[in-house]
Amino acid sequence: MARVRAALAERRLPADIVEYPASTRTAHDAARAVGTSVAQIVKSLVFLADGRPILVLASGANRVDERKVAALAGASRVEKASARVTREATGFSIGGVPPLGHTVMLPVYVDRALLGHPVVYAAAGAPNAVFAIAPHDLLRATAGTAGDIAEEVKPEHPAP
Repeated sequence: MARVRAALAERRLPADIVEYPASTRTAHDAARAVGTSVAQIVKSLVFLADGRPILVLASGANRVDERKVAALAGASRVEKASARVTREATGFSIGGVPPLGHTVMLPVYVDRALLGHPVVYAAAGAPNAVFAIAPHDLLRATAGTAGDIAEEVKPEHPAP
Protein backbone atom coordinates (compact mmCIF):
# COMPACT_ATOMS: atom_id res chain seq x y z
CA MET A 1 0.00 0.00 0.00
CA ALA A 2 2.97 2.30 0.55
CA ARG A 3 3.77 2.35 -3.18
CA VAL A 4 0.14 3.21 -3.98
CA ARG A 5 0.15 6.02 -1.39
CA ALA A 6 3.41 7.36 -2.85
CA ALA A 7 2.08 7.19 -6.43
CA LEU A 8 -1.09 9.04 -5.43
CA ALA A 9 0.91 11.71 -3.56
CA GLU A 10 3.33 12.08 -6.48
CA ARG A 11 0.36 12.83 -8.74
CA ARG A 12 -1.12 15.19 -6.12
CA LEU A 13 -4.27 13.11 -5.81
CA PRO A 14 -5.94 13.40 -2.42
CA ALA A 15 -7.13 9.83 -2.01
CA ASP A 16 -7.51 8.03 1.28
CA ILE A 17 -6.77 4.34 1.32
CA VAL A 18 -9.34 2.52 3.41
CA GLU A 19 -8.72 -0.94 4.82
CA TYR A 20 -11.75 -3.13 5.43
CA PRO A 21 -12.14 -6.09 7.79
CA ALA A 22 -13.65 -8.09 4.92
CA SER A 23 -12.02 -8.99 1.61
CA THR A 24 -12.21 -6.62 -1.36
CA ARG A 25 -10.51 -9.12 -3.72
CA THR A 26 -13.44 -9.34 -6.13
CA ALA A 27 -15.58 -6.56 -7.57
CA HIS A 28 -18.60 -7.93 -5.68
CA ASP A 29 -16.66 -8.12 -2.40
CA ALA A 30 -15.36 -4.57 -2.86
CA ALA A 31 -18.80 -3.17 -3.73
CA ARG A 32 -20.29 -4.83 -0.66
CA ALA A 33 -17.51 -3.52 1.63
CA VAL A 34 -17.67 0.04 0.24
CA GLY A 35 -21.45 0.14 -0.08
CA THR A 36 -21.57 0.99 -3.75
CA SER A 37 -22.49 -0.59 -7.08
CA VAL A 38 -20.27 -3.17 -8.76
CA ALA A 39 -20.13 -0.83 -11.78
CA GLN A 40 -18.14 1.67 -9.69
CA ILE A 41 -15.44 -0.84 -8.79
CA VAL A 42 -12.26 -0.70 -10.89
CA LYS A 43 -10.90 -4.12 -11.83
CA SER A 44 -7.14 -3.80 -12.51
CA LEU A 45 -6.31 -6.68 -14.84
CA VAL A 46 -3.05 -7.56 -16.55
CA PHE A 47 -3.20 -8.88 -20.09
CA LEU A 48 -0.53 -9.76 -22.62
CA ALA A 49 -0.74 -7.79 -25.87
CA ASP A 50 1.41 -9.59 -28.41
CA GLY A 51 3.31 -11.00 -25.42
CA ARG A 52 3.85 -7.66 -23.62
CA PRO A 53 2.07 -6.88 -20.33
CA ILE A 54 -0.59 -4.16 -20.35
CA LEU A 55 -3.01 -3.03 -17.68
CA VAL A 56 -6.74 -2.91 -18.28
CA LEU A 57 -8.93 -0.95 -15.86
CA ALA A 58 -12.44 -2.30 -16.27
CA SER A 59 -15.74 -1.61 -14.58
CA GLY A 60 -16.59 -4.36 -12.11
CA ALA A 61 -19.88 -4.82 -13.95
CA ASN A 62 -18.19 -5.60 -17.29
CA ARG A 63 -16.33 -8.52 -18.77
CA VAL A 64 -13.36 -7.49 -20.90
CA ASP A 65 -13.55 -8.17 -24.64
CA GLU A 66 -9.99 -9.13 -25.57
CA ARG A 67 -10.59 -8.32 -29.25
CA LYS A 68 -11.62 -4.76 -28.35
CA VAL A 69 -8.57 -4.36 -26.13
CA ALA A 70 -6.35 -5.68 -28.95
CA ALA A 71 -7.79 -3.09 -31.34
CA LEU A 72 -7.32 -0.30 -28.78
CA ALA A 73 -3.74 -1.42 -28.02
CA GLY A 74 -2.84 -1.96 -31.67
CA ALA A 75 -2.06 -5.61 -30.99
CA SER A 76 -2.88 -8.67 -33.03
CA ARG A 77 -3.54 -10.79 -29.94
CA VAL A 78 -4.50 -10.10 -26.33
CA GLU A 79 -4.81 -12.74 -23.62
CA LYS A 80 -5.19 -12.74 -19.84
CA ALA A 81 -1.86 -12.85 -18.00
CA SER A 82 -1.10 -15.52 -15.42
CA ALA A 83 -0.87 -14.76 -11.70
CA ARG A 84 2.93 -15.00 -11.97
CA VAL A 85 3.13 -12.54 -14.87
CA THR A 86 0.71 -10.18 -13.08
CA ARG A 87 2.93 -10.17 -9.98
CA GLU A 88 6.12 -9.69 -12.03
CA ALA A 89 4.62 -6.82 -14.04
CA THR A 90 2.97 -4.94 -11.17
CA GLY A 91 4.59 -6.10 -7.95
CA PHE A 92 1.13 -6.98 -6.63
CA SER A 93 -0.91 -10.17 -6.37
CA ILE A 94 -4.24 -10.71 -8.12
CA GLY A 95 -7.05 -9.43 -5.91
CA GLY A 96 -5.10 -6.37 -4.77
CA VAL A 97 -3.62 -5.00 -8.01
CA PRO A 98 -3.94 -1.23 -7.96
CA PRO A 99 -4.15 0.97 -11.06
CA LEU A 100 -0.83 2.68 -10.22
CA GLY A 101 2.29 2.23 -8.10
CA HIS A 102 3.61 -0.69 -10.13
CA THR A 103 7.23 -1.78 -10.35
CA VAL A 104 7.17 -1.27 -14.14
CA MET A 105 5.29 1.33 -16.19
CA LEU A 106 2.61 -0.43 -18.19
CA PRO A 107 0.41 0.86 -20.99
CA VAL A 108 -3.04 1.38 -19.46
CA TYR A 109 -6.43 0.97 -21.15
CA VAL A 110 -9.50 2.21 -19.31
CA ASP A 111 -13.07 1.01 -19.71
CA ARG A 112 -15.08 4.02 -20.91
CA ALA A 113 -17.97 2.83 -18.69
CA LEU A 114 -16.00 3.97 -15.62
CA LEU A 115 -16.01 7.57 -16.83
CA GLY A 116 -19.77 7.91 -16.33
CA HIS A 117 -19.51 7.79 -12.53
CA PRO A 118 -18.66 10.69 -10.21
CA VAL A 119 -16.36 8.39 -8.20
CA VAL A 120 -14.91 4.90 -8.63
CA TYR A 121 -13.10 2.62 -6.18
CA ALA A 122 -9.81 0.90 -6.96
CA ALA A 123 -7.66 -1.65 -5.18
CA ALA A 124 -4.84 -0.19 -3.11
CA GLY A 125 -2.33 -3.03 -3.18
CA ALA A 126 -3.87 -5.35 -0.60
CA PRO A 127 -6.84 -7.75 -0.77
CA ASN A 128 -8.81 -5.65 1.73
CA ALA A 129 -7.91 -2.06 0.79
CA VAL A 130 -9.37 0.40 -1.72
CA PHE A 131 -9.34 4.11 -2.48
CA ALA A 132 -11.95 6.37 -4.04
CA ILE A 133 -11.01 8.52 -7.03
CA ALA A 134 -12.76 10.55 -9.71
CA PRO A 135 -12.55 8.51 -12.93
CA HIS A 136 -11.06 11.36 -14.96
CA ASP A 137 -8.34 11.73 -12.30
CA LEU A 138 -7.71 7.99 -12.60
CA LEU A 139 -7.43 8.29 -16.37
CA ARG A 140 -4.97 11.19 -16.05
CA ALA A 141 -2.95 9.58 -13.22
CA THR A 142 -2.42 6.38 -15.20
CA ALA A 143 -1.87 8.13 -18.56
CA GLY A 144 -4.55 5.71 -19.70
CA THR A 145 -6.32 5.43 -23.02
CA ALA A 146 -10.10 5.23 -22.64
CA GLY A 147 -12.16 3.07 -24.94
CA ASP A 148 -14.99 0.61 -25.32
CA ILE A 149 -13.51 -2.62 -23.98
CA ALA A 150 -16.60 -4.28 -22.54
CA GLU A 151 -17.93 -7.52 -23.90
CA GLU A 152 -21.33 -7.11 -25.53
CA VAL A 153 -24.09 -8.51 -23.34
CA LYS A 154 -26.33 -10.90 -25.22
CA PRO A 155 -29.94 -11.14 -24.13
CA GLU A 156 -30.78 -14.37 -22.34
CA HIS A 157 -33.99 -14.81 -24.31
CA PRO A 158 -33.82 -13.45 -27.83
CA ALA A 159 -36.96 -11.82 -29.14
CA PRO A 160 -39.05 -14.00 -31.49
